[in-house]
Amino acid sequence: MRRLAFRLLLTGAAAGTAYYYCRDRTWSSLRIVRFGRATYAAFRVTTDYKWTLRNVDPNSPNYGILLSEVHLRSALRLREMCSLNGGLFIKVGQHIGSLEYLLPLEYVRTFKLFHSEAPKSSLSELKQVIREEFKRPADEVFARLEEEPLGAASLAQCHKGVLKDGRIVAVKIQRPDVRENSSVDMDTIDFLVWCVKKAFPTFQFGWLAKEVRRNLPVELDFHNEARNQEKFAAMFKHLHFAKSPTVHWDLTTARVLTMDFEEGGKVDNLKYITDNKISVNEVSLKLSQLFSEMIFIHGFIHCDPHPGNVLARKDKNGSVEIVLLDHGLYTELSDKFRVTYCRLWQALIKGDTAGIKEYCLKLNAGELYPLLASVITARAWNSIQTGIAKKERTAGELKEIRRHAVMYFGEISQLLNSVPRELLLILKTNDLLRSLEFVLAPRVHTQSFITMSKYCVRALGDQDARDCTFWWQRMVVRTRTSLSLLFIRLYETWLWCKGALLE
Repeated sequence: MRRLAFRLLLTGAAAGTAYYYCRDRTWSSLRIVRFGRATYAAFRVTTDYKWTLRNVDPNSPNYGILLSEVHLRSALRLREMCSLNGGLFIKVGQHIGSLEYLLPLEYVRTFKLFHSEAPKSSLSELKQVIREEFKRPADEVFARLEEEPLGAASLAQCHKGVLKDGRIVAVKIQRPDVRENSSVDMDTIDFLVWCVKKAFPTFQFGWLAKEVRRNLPVELDFHNEARNQEKFAAMFKHLHFAKSPTVHWDLTTARVLTMDFEEGGKVDNLKYITDNKISVNEVSLKLSQLFSEMIFIHGFIHCDPHPGNVLARKDKNGSVEIVLLDHGLYTELSDKFRVTYCRLWQALIKGDTAGIKEYCLKLNAGELYPLLASVITARAWNSIQTGIAKKERTAGELKEIRRHAVMYFGEISQLLNSVPRELLLILKTNDLLRSLEFVLAPRVHTQSFITMSKYCVRALGDQDARDCTFWWQRMVVRTRTSLSLLFIRLYETWLWCKGALLE
C-alpha cells in the first residue's frame, strides 16, 4: 500500500507540476489535472514543513516563528489549489476557515476568504444547468437573471431573478461540473489526508474528510435544502424575528432552487448595520436565542451560519429580524446527546468541574476533558473553573487560547477523532457564531452564555417533566424550572444595568 501510495504521489506531483498553473476551465475539468494539482500542492506543503523544521528544537524561540511562517505559506498554497480546482475543494476550505479555535490561525484567516469570495461561474454556464434541469432555455423559465451573483458558494451560485409574473426571486444554481467531479475529488482528498497522516502521525483530521463525504450527497440535492427551509419556518414560526425564504417548488429541482428574494445586509456589514440604525446588541441577542433553541430545545441545527448566510434588517415596527439563508446542511441531535450536551453546558456555565468531567467523559473525551471544555467554549481552563458566565473574556485570554491551539494541535486532532459526529458540526456552528459576536462586539459579551443557560434550563426542565410518573412530580419540576429562569433573568437585568452605567 505504501509503495502504491508513493507511486501515485509521484505521478500526481508530476501531473500537478505540468498543469498547476493552467486556468482554462476545459483543462481544469479533467480529473488527472485536478488530482495532479492537489497532489502537487500537498507535496510542496509536506516538503516545506519537513525541510523548514528539520533539526530545529521545538522548545527554542525560533521554532514558533518558523512554524508560523510555514503555516502561512502552506495555507496560501492550499488556498490557491482549492480556488483552481473549485467545487468540493472550496467546501473543505470553507470548513477549515470555520475552525477558528481548533486550527492554527494562519490557516483559519487564509481560508476565511472563501466565506465571501469563492470563485465564480459565468451566468452562461449556469444557464446551461437550468436548460438541463427544465428542458428549456433559461429565458423561458425566468424573465430575467442578473449577471452579477448575489453570492458564490462552493457547490452553487445564487443570482437575483424575476419571474414571468414579475415577482423577484433568488435562484440558486449548482455549478456545472460539481456533481461529475465530486466522487473523484472526494477520493483525492481522502488519499491526500492519508498521505499527510503518514508524513505527520499527529495529523488526525481524517474526520474532516469523512464529514464532507457523508454530507455531500445531501448538499448536492437541493430538494433537501428546500425541505429544511420549510421545516425551519414551521419549527421557529413563534420566533417572529426568525425568517427564511419561501421556496417556489414549481421552479425547484435537484440542481436549481428558486425562492423569494430577501432584503437585508450581511450581519457582519457594520456599515449597513450603522446606516440602518440596527442595534448590534439586539442582533447578537436574537442570534443567540435562535441558535440556543435550535441546539438545546429542538436538536435541529443549521451548520453553516457564516456571515454570508445571515442577514439582518428591521421590520416595519423597527424591530430587528434575522434572515437565515443556505439551509443545505443541518444536523439532528438524538435526545440522549442533546440532554448530555445541555447538562455539560450547565456545568460549564456554573464552573462545576465534576459535572464538566462527567459529561465530557460521556462524549468520549477521556482524560482530555479539560481540552474539550476549552474547545467548546473557546475559554481558558481557569476561566471555565470560575464559571464562564461570571467572567468576561479578555484579550490576554484570547491570546492564550490561540497559543494553546498551536501547542495542543495533536491532542485537539485526537480529540476530534473520538467525539460523536454530532459534536463536530456543533463545534463548527459555535466557531462561526463566536466570529459573528466578535465582529458585532455587543455591550455584554457574556450575553450568549446567559441565553444558553436559559435554554438549557428549559430543555432539561422539559426532559425531567417527561420522565415524571406523577402529576405532583411534574409540578415540582415546573416550579424549580420557573425559579431558575427567574434568577437568570434577574442576573441578566443586573448585567445590562451595570453595562449601561459604565457607558
